[in-house]
Amino acid sequence: MFPEFLTNGYQAFLSGRFPSEQKRFAHLAETQTPEILVISCCDSRVAPEAIFDAGPGELFVIRNVANIVPIYETGGDYHGTSAAIEFAVQALEVKHIVVLGHATCGGIKAYANKAQPLSPGNFIGKWVSLVAPAEAKAGDSSAPDYLTRMEHAMVSQSMENLLTFPFVNERVADGRLQIHGAHFGIGNGVLLVRQPETGDFHPAIDTAGRRILPTAVACS
Repeated sequence: MFPEFLTNGYQAFLSGRFPSEQKRFAHLAETQTPEILVISCCDSRVAPEAIFDAGPGELFVIRNVANIVPIYETGGDYHGTSAAIEFAVQALEVKHIVVLGHATCGGIKAYANKAQPLSPGNFIGKWVSLVAPAEAKAGDSSAPDYLTRMEHAMVSQSMENLLTFPFVNERVADGRLQIHGAHFGIGNGVLLVRQPETGDFHPAIDTAGRRILPTAVACS
């Protein structure tokens, strides 16, 4: 049986949001023009549309375990994340890419703790092996905040990996595209934004509620 939770939610959508936004959905049926690509973790607690209060058609979202962007390469058979990046940049021509990490990331924890495979395919283990280059940036593995620093380091690593895609690098170089890093605290709701000059993460909004506008990463 189809999940009752989803059926109830759909009924609420039909009687509430859909009628009030019917013109938007009619327009979206013909085209989509999001300006922002968000690359986020597939963790159920980290929903970019909720975090950024975005409506349908406003964000193009890629979600995978640990918000990993692999290095550009054309070998192998399937490249789901790379395909979505290609579409967002080349077809939709987004103006911003945001790599969004988060607190208590299970994928980062699985890599750091060398978790045992959950199946013979070890799909998670093979995927999170891509975290390895970020490990050196996280520092002392015995430090109490090591996993948080690993989460930050993975955001930075994914940002660097984006620049290995020729079509991304070209657009960053000529100013058509900006790359940003961020980290969301699930428990406290704090959004940290990566400062490209230092690689440090600072609150997006200060204690007075004023916005802190970061500079995007520069092309290497």
